[in-house]
Amino acid sequence: MLNSAICGVSMAAEPATGAGQVLRVGVAPQSPPMIFKEGKDLAGVEADFAQALGKELGRQIQFVELPWEELINALVAGKVDIIMSSMSVTRARESRVAFCDPYLRVGQMALVRAEDRYRFALLDGGLSKRTIGVKKGTTADLLVQQEFPRAQRKYYKSADDGAKALSKKQIDLFITDSTVVSYLEGMYESKSLVKAPMIFSDEVLGWAVRRSDDSLRDSVNAYLKKVKENGELAKILKRWIPRLQ
Repeated sequence: MLNSAICGVSMAAEPATGAGQVLRVGVAPQSPPMIFKEGKDLAGVEADFAQALGKELGRQIQFVELPWEELINALVAGKVDIIMSSMSVTRARESRVAFCDPYLRVGQMALVRAEDRYRFALLDGGLSKRTIGVKKGTTADLLVQQEFPRAQRKYYKSADDGAKALSKKQIDLFITDSTVVSYLEGMYESKSLVKAPMIFSDEVLGWAVRRSDDSLRDSVNAYLKKVKENGELAKILKRWIPRLQ
């Protein structure tokens, strides 16, 4: 179940934030429908938002593809200017980066095989005996470590890899953002993969900039305010997440 929306690499350390400058957008494109590859092209919610943001700011967009666990380090080091990659706002991350206003509320959910749809609904400790797939360094990874420390964790580079492992019975469930779980449920309907009827957490997604980059943060927040008011934010979200309420 989804909740509603809240409404080549340059090495320069502190790029200007004015119009005309390239805006380097850090992404880890393994989380459909938020950000992923369609052939050689980037697609999804974040790709559309990035292009719209670039147009609003008068800046050319340069996507910089990185492993998920390297995104924040790249931002802090000045290798990218903003992270737009389905990143949940957490206190730990806020100690290193500055988040712009949140744009979507999500929760951690489990993708399971159809016969297991209700098996884990009570969260009564049964998950401690299960093998759980997650992406390393995500809030799902942290959740499993904290709530189910005795469970066996298996790491996957992408949500698609996790879904494939689930269909082959290599894991018992795959935990990730509710947006991604709903997308995978549709993509793997023929494999009888479904989302389990419980939400493990309540989170918001936001785009991250360097803590020193107040100018860019203010510009992004002004853009977010505008698209929330004129309906463009909801339009982009609905395009990729039709079931969003």
